[in-house]
Amino acid sequence: MQDEEILGKAYDARLMKRLLQYVKPYRKWVYFAIALNVIIAGLGPVRPYLTKIAIDDYILKHDASGLLWISLSLFGVLVFQAIVQYLNTYFTSWIGQRTIYDMRVEIFSHLQKLSLRFFDKTPIGRLVTRVTNDVETLNELFSSGIVMVFSDVFIIIWIVVFMFSMDVNLSLVTLSILPLLVILTAWFRKGARDAYREVRIQLARINTFVQEHITGMNVVQIFHREEKEFEKFKSINEAHTQAHIRSVFFYAVFYPGVELISAIAIGLIIWYGGGEVIQKTISLGVLISFIQYTEMFFRPIRDLSEKYNIMQAAMASSERIFKLLDDETIIHDSKERGVRSLEKRSDGEVEYGRSGDDEKGTIEFRNVWFRYDDESGRNAKGKMQKEKSNGKSLDGVYPVHGTRDDGNGELPQPPTSNLQPSDEWILKNVSFTIEQGTTTAFVGATGAGKSTIANLLLHFYEIQRGEIFVDGIDIRLIPQQELRKRFAVVLQDVFLFSGDVKTNITLGNEKYSLEEIQRAAKTVGADSFIEKLPKQYDEEVKERGATLSVGQKQLLAFARALVTNPEILILDEATSSVDTETEQLIQQAITVLLKDRTSIVIAHRLSTIQHADKIIVLHKGEIREQGNHQELLSLGGIYFKLYQLQFKGQEISSVAS
Repeated sequence: MQDEEILGKAYDARLMKRLLQYVKPYRKWVYFAIALNVIIAGLGPVRPYLTKIAIDDYILKHDASGLLWISLSLFGVLVFQAIVQYLNTYFTSWIGQRTIYDMRVEIFSHLQKLSLRFFDKTPIGRLVTRVTNDVETLNELFSSGIVMVFSDVFIIIWIVVFMFSMDVNLSLVTLSILPLLVILTAWFRKGARDAYREVRIQLARINTFVQEHITGMNVVQIFHREEKEFEKFKSINEAHTQAHIRSVFFYAVFYPGVELISAIAIGLIIWYGGGEVIQKTISLGVLISFIQYTEMFFRPIRDLSEKYNIMQAAMASSERIFKLLDDETIIHDSKERGVRSLEKRSDGEVEYGRSGDDEKGTIEFRNVWFRYDDESGRNAKGKMQKEKSNGKSLDGVYPVHGTRDDGNGELPQPPTSNLQPSDEWILKNVSFTIEQGTTTAFVGATGAGKSTIANLLLHFYEIQRGEIFVDGIDIRLIPQQELRKRFAVVLQDVFLFSGDVKTNITLGNEKYSLEEIQRAAKTVGADSFIEKLPKQYDEEVKERGATLSVGQKQLLAFARALVTNPEILILDEATSSVDTETEQLIQQAITVLLKDRTSIVIAHRLSTIQHADKIIVLHKGEIREQGNHQELLSLGGIYFKLYQLQFKGQEISSVAS
């Protein structure tokens, strides 16, 4: 069942206990709001009681001065009630807004900690719904649910107290219709629950359909699918409409039903109470006040039914939110630090993973096995499987610190068992070294594992077997933020944020001056189009860079990478989506960008990596060939065939000679 289709119980003590933790910081204001509700609940029944006094003690006795006094008292009660009602509405809304603010902050913070493995399997639309719709549903619970329930309950209690204090028999007659009300409410709760669930299911289908088709609108229009997709949408929309109509049926019956029961109660009061008035066992004021109490009694009953729906929706939303917050698809930083990985700077800050200038920027993959199905790696709680190997890694070499533990953020012990290659493994026993200041290119067919190399190096995923070192330190011993600060990555699909050009280059990091930004843009050739923009570096960038060409977005990505002056640069298909003219411009920038910097270039276009110091050829997750451009061509192997396919018609032998 999809998360959107889950409909929780109307009340779940376990979930409510967790929800109340978010209210805890504001508990003083909650107590204050509850006190206001108790006051409001008490002021309501005072009005019929004052009416009784006005009739019995002043109107029937023709006491004009007393009637004026009681009228002013009634007016004063109404004014005071209005003031308290204002304070109550304000503070309950304030509590709700502060609570959902805290919850949204926690959810977004948690999303930032989750590894890419989580986002690979979770639709983005569902996550957006968690942060927006589901949290907003809880706002109704906090602002008009939990606290306001006290008001409704206390109103009913106060009414019953006032009624029994005036006449017990008439009170029992009035409450004799309660069994009818209980039956009607039970029918409404069950029917409304099922109808509400169906509405949510259909709404989720509409959201999914609309999101998918707006995103892929170009495909719909290219293949002339407008009419077909429109008919599908009409069908889904009709199902949603019918579900809403069915839900309206229960409300259309319930509210008139409550009014009918209220009318029956009033009829009983007039019949029985009127007789008592005639016999002079009760006063006319008591009879009129009972009629008013009866009308007041059914209002909170109707409100409680609304609160039931709010509570039910909140339980469903909270279950989905807590399921997200409980997801531990997180790569935890190790509690240990490599002995050589600590270096204190002059400003007192500690840097990790630096073991000397002689190794700065050196990368090593050692017997790495990886697959996206992580059954052999971390489980759902982020723990690592532990296998004994006499304290040594696959090749018998200890990493820097040699710490081993079972997954509380510390290094796992690599196994010594033999691993058989299979189609499930993306990388199979991959080992290579990239020296400081050199450029290494990875080539191979789609799915060979080229981009996976970059993802593992940045510690976006945990490897199942083997070790990865940067500057001689196992990357699992380096805090992720410290590790990634040393990298800059340029991807094929550039992501730009809403904002201006300057912010998209610096990603909001204010430490970079405008001069540094302009210098980076000029180096990669981005200044040629930026300076033509009306506001230049302050020009607004639309969502995902909609107003920029693919080549312009790619140039901004290069400027973004260069401005950070990274130790290690990764170019992942960075020129595959640009035209020839832009590619030539970028190639000039790349020459400057790669100089004296450890670089990894992942490319399909072999023309872009011919001058790399080393080229590694991947095939089905394994390294098949290594060497420079000339060496690989002379082998006549996979690289030679790839080159021949791309440069068909050229004299390969002359190039290889």
